[in-house]
Amino acid sequence: MADNERYAVVTGAGTGVGRAAALALIADGWHVALAGRRIEPLEETARLGDPDGTRTLPLPTDVSDPSSIAALFDAVKERFGRLDLLFNNAGMGAPAIPLEDITFEQWTNVVNVNLTGAFLCTQEAFRIMRDQTPRGGRIINNGSISAHVPRPLSAPYTATKHAITGLTRSTSLDGRAYDIACGQVDIGNAATEMTERMTDGVLQPDGTKQPEPRMDVAHVGSTVAYMASLPLDANVQFVTVMATKMPFIGRG
Repeated sequence: MADNERYAVVTGAGTGVGRAAALALIADGWHVALAGRRIEPLEETARLGDPDGTRTLPLPTDVSDPSSIAALFDAVKERFGRLDLLFNNAGMGAPAIPLEDITFEQWTNVVNVNLTGAFLCTQEAFRIMRDQTPRGGRIINNGSISAHVPRPLSAPYTATKHAITGLTRSTSLDGRAYDIACGQVDIGNAATEMTERMTDGVLQPDGTKQPEPRMDVAHVGSTVAYMASLPLDANVQFVTVMATKMPFIGRG
């Protein structure tokens, strides 16, 4: 391991924001462990950014399963020897149904992935970053504009994304003792498979459906790469990157 090499974990790296962030980091010289539920999309991300396979490590991971998360970080420590960056990106939503009709299973599925998974990944990253030499590292959480304001019929997702903001702040504070920085990127309408429906119309607070502008997901990747490039004595605490004309300012 060369002294100037940098090592990252990106969760949800097989598609969308996670893939864009992983590709941006690889292009910036990082070694990246690609975590996600399915190996095929992870391998595709690796092929896109690292054709010779020297800078990527695809690792099938279920972030709702503590043992799967532990196995991920064990593999990272064994292969890389250290960890300089964690991008907590993996997430899911519940069906857009009335709040009173959301089942306990639908609620807990979202909480387990979006919040508990991020917390457990943060714990594992802390343990590595705290004890390595040089000490420290950076954690970036994917918050979403839903960390600020909700969309209709999105209580589980919105609640977990508000909670991610609390996790970001606590991680920032508790990480100071170990030279661990933590920031959050709040994303609005990046063009991914998840937001494809927005071109046909999305439910608005007034009950209408309206198409919404989207932006190239590569802008999220470059934002994450910039945050990751900073020295540990500097930090982007919160940043919002969004489609300029989407309904956020004044939403609701």
